Amino acid sequence: MLERWHEFYVLLGTAAAALVALLFVAASIATGRLSVQRGGPTRTFTSPVLVHYTYVLFVSLVALVPVNTDVSFAVIIGLSAAAGLAYAVLLMVRVLRSSTITDIDDRLGYGAGPPVAYATALAGAVLIGTHSDVGPPLLAAALILLILVNIRNTWDLTVFFAQSRGDENSGGGGSAR
Repeated sequence: MLERWHEFYVLLGTAAAALVALLFVAASIATGRLSVQRGGPTRTFTSPVLVHYTYVLFVSLVALVPVNTDVSFAVIIGLSAAAGLAYAVLLMVRVLRSSTITDIDDRLGYGAGPPVAYATALAGAVLIGTHSDVGPPLLAAALILLILVNIRNTWDLTVFFAQSRGDENSGGGGSAR
């Protein structure tokens, strides 16, 4: 079912890998700002973006494996989408409960967008497993949504880290994302 999608997954996987690298650049700007606290900003904002990009890369790589059947591909993608959905729902709850996140675009980008993408990927995997022609484009839509939402989130993090760094250099404290 995915034969005609080869170039799409090559391009998408390449983009996801490049965006992971750029996220590391953004994190290097944040040296000293990232925390390891369980409910801290690193786990709520930065780490999930890395997980989402890695998921897009993972799906792209699995799609390019020539020995996969439609069913084996659907099972791998379905299981990983279900795990991603569970993770994204936990993060969404954390974001929606946060009193410091008031911007609707942050609530959508960090909170609501990823679960929608993973749920769509799961539906796409099920449809691919049943050999429905709707499955591949649905999975593609989910991955496009996930990568676009996380490009927005990476930009938001980069701007936040750069502003925080500027606040530190000018003597201001800056808030912790």
